[in-house]
Amino acid sequence: MEWYLKALKNYAQFTGRAHQAEYWYFFLFNFLISLGLGIVDGVAGTLASNGQGLIGGIYSLAVFIPSIAVGARRLHDVGKSGWFLLIPFYNLYLLCLKGEGKNQYGDNPLDPEGDMSDHLID
Repeated sequence: MEWYLKALKNYAQFTGRAHQAEYWYFFLFNFLISLGLGIVDGVAGTLASNGQGLIGGIYSLAVFIPSIAVGARRLHDVGKSGWFLLIPFYNLYLLCLKGEGKNQYGDNPLDPEGDMSDHLID
C-alpha cells in the first residue's frame, strides 16, 4: 500500500524515476480497488447499460493522470522516454524490465549510490 500511496502523492510528476515495486503495486491496488468498486456499483445498482459503474467511473477518472505519470516514471527507470507508453505491447515489455543504475532521468530510486544488488527483483 505504501507504493500505491507514493504514486498518488506524485500525482502529476512526470519527471524522475519509479522502481518496479512502485509501478506494479500501484497497478495491483488499482485493479483491486476497481474490482471492489465494480462489486459495490453492482450491488448499489449504479451500473450503466455499458457496464461502467458510477463510483468506479469516478475512481477511474481520479487515477487517470497518476497512472500515466507512474508509467512514464517507470519507463524512465529503464532509460526510455515516457512516450513509449503509447506503443502497444512494447511498453508492457519495457515495464517488466529491471531498472538501470544512474541514467539520464536521474539516480536509481532505491539507491542513489548506484548499488542495486540488494533491491533487484529477479
